[in-house]
Amino acid sequence: MSIKLLPPQLINQIAAGEVIERPASAVKELIENALDAGAAMIRVEIEDGGARLIKVCDDGAGIIKKELSLALSRHATSKIASLNDLESVMSFGFRGEALPSMSSVSRLMITTRVADETIAWSVRADGTEVELEPTPAAHPLGTTVELRELFYNTPARRKFLKTDKTEFSHIETVVKRMALSRFDVGFSLKHNQRQTLNLKPANNKQDKDQRVALLCGVGFIENSLDVNIAAGDLALQGWIGLPTHSRSQADMQFFYVNGRLIRDKLINHAIRMAYQDVLFHGRHPVYVLYLTIDPRLVDVNAHPAKLEVRFRESRAVHDFVYRRIKQLLADVRPSDHFSEVPALASTVRNTAHYQEMEQSAMPMSIAEPVRHYASHGDYSPRQRAQNSTAEQALHPMGYAIAHLHNTYILAESTNGLVLVDAHAAHERIVYETLKQQYDMGNLAAQPLLIPQKMHVSADEMATFEQHQTFFSELGVELSAAGPDSLLIRSIPVLLATDGAEKLVRELLQDVAATGESSTVKEACYTVLGNMACHGSVRANRRLTEMEMNGLLRDMEKTQNSGQCNHGRPTWVLLDAKQLDALFLRGQ
Repeated sequence: MSIKLLPPQLINQIAAGEVIERPASAVKELIENALDAGAAMIRVEIEDGGARLIKVCDDGAGIIKKELSLALSRHATSKIASLNDLESVMSFGFRGEALPSMSSVSRLMITTRVADETIAWSVRADGTEVELEPTPAAHPLGTTVELRELFYNTPARRKFLKTDKTEFSHIETVVKRMALSRFDVGFSLKHNQRQTLNLKPANNKQDKDQRVALLCGVGFIENSLDVNIAAGDLALQGWIGLPTHSRSQADMQFFYVNGRLIRDKLINHAIRMAYQDVLFHGRHPVYVLYLTIDPRLVDVNAHPAKLEVRFRESRAVHDFVYRRIKQLLADVRPSDHFSEVPALASTVRNTAHYQEMEQSAMPMSIAEPVRHYASHGDYSPRQRAQNSTAEQALHPMGYAIAHLHNTYILAESTNGLVLVDAHAAHERIVYETLKQQYDMGNLAAQPLLIPQKMHVSADEMATFEQHQTFFSELGVELSAAGPDSLLIRSIPVLLATDGAEKLVRELLQDVAATGESSTVKEACYTVLGNMACHGSVRANRRLTEMEMNGLLRDMEKTQNSGQCNHGRPTWVLLDAKQLDALFLRGQ
């Protein structure tokens, strides 16, 4: 078969397969164009899940008459003019593919008016590549784009569309994601003449919280931490859900880079690692995060749909996101859950009494850790009654009043009734202590009696050669035994098992993907976690009042004390209102 040039219409239809996968893809591109035009309000109208009509109206700058036809030409854009512009692009669109792709698979009409014109202009296109001549029209300042009968001339694509309900669900998700990217813009969404979303611009913290609560649920805002961190060229803002407010699916994870929603393996890995110690198995964290970075340090021209990016300093970005989120989660203390109690970090540590009660490091041996609490002092009911209100505020977990079924500690606090799973709480305390002691030392290596040989790919060998020093620092001694094999000579003592090859292979994969690896550290932490679990207070072990109160004090000072090593909650609070409701008081 001879080589031929494809006709322009077919070229656009092929391109549309990459850019316009379904109606939601078209909505995303049109909303991005509206945002780039400086719109303050964007209205989206949908009929039959987008198959019959997609209409996006904005009040942005509009398009002048002489450029209206050019806007439907392939690779025509107002966003960039040179390679330098591409390397520092901040706009959503820049490829000049979306509108011509849409016009090739639908009946498209654009109506627009700019500020210094008294009339609007309209142009129609259906992919036939005929001469496009704008005609006068009536329209307020801004632009309206209508797509009718999407994929009418590509029936094979139209057959792959799902039900109207499913397609609209995807559109609604897109609009919500875009609404989370720009709080200063209002959004409206209608489906078959019925309004499903109406968001006003949110220009202050309270309005932003309300928008997030509306789109992600009130529970998310009530169980989230504010993020506002900056370091050098990187800044991270937004909200992260507490570990106890997780989901069975990763369907509420929104990450934006310079305002652009992305899906990035590097970022996902960093956040997953930050939650690894506190999330229950099989659960996924929820977050809405915004990373601001110098546009010259990120390449957004990685995919036609612009959902993927590449970072020039990927390791630095990964480390920044991972460490900052992990520290935020670790800094959560019981006092943060009680609005009436001042933050421990700023008040408690400055008091003489707190210094007297400061927890000493637990010994590495955990055969009898519970006896440690006997030295915490006298927490008798008599002394508890003498404590002032200010003194009680220093201890938001309150004071023990009972040990229910030899498993749960019941504590009275100024905020209500605190219930604590003694084993889970003590497990976290012991685990964090062991981790601190482990982190302060070096990884002791265990030489293998007989070096173990493993076959590796060319990529794995290249990774080893590039990061040899890094492997040594982790206590993993490797040496090349040929072009496609490595000798494992030693691994960390805590991991001296028969799984040396599996450990090294995972290590190579992690280093290749992120430039570093926490595989060894994770495995060591797993060992420490198991040690903490076996050495902690067991269920049905009766605790004295002093032991219970000592445990509560340690919970107030321990990182991640809200969850055990396996991600289960360690305590819950029943406040006065909840207790009154149980007995119908005040009704």
